[in-house]
Amino acid sequence: MQTMIWMVFLLVGFSTGVLADVEVSKPFARATNGKNGAVFLTLMNHSNSSEKLIAARVAPEIAQRCELHTHIQEGNTYRMREVKAIDVPAQSEVEMKPGGLHVMIMGLKKPLVKGATFDLSLTFDSGNATQIKVPIKSAGAMHASCGCDK
Repeated sequence: MQTMIWMVFLLVGFSTGVLADVEVSKPFARATNGKNGAVFLTLMNHSNSSEKLIAARVAPEIAQRCELHTHIQEGNTYRMREVKAIDVPAQSEVEMKPGGLHVMIMGLKKPLVKGATFDLSLTFDSGNATQIKVPIKSAGAMHASCGCDK
């Protein structure tokens, strides 16, 4: 019995340590009246093994669903495309920014209003998950356009 308790303690401690190795910073979304929005943030993997962001979720009262997206160039235009995962290599930082990787929030139930916040859950392939508060900034505060309302 004592061995079982120690095994559970070690597993819980290990899981918490792995989650703590991926730091989420600088999250924000732009204000929008459209049906879709985007979240941008930075992921820093402090561990010696790679992680993959595989899912993002918001509460059903915020939007219908979230997808992980990137922008790709097709001729002279850029288009958004869903990706199944976002790699976060060991000891590396991934910046999810306008014009690049982002979390697409689809089917917004109400506008994203400057000054408000909402919760976003991020899930990694290791099974670890974290929840963050996302502040909403003005639509014009960022220099690049994500095309989120098209």
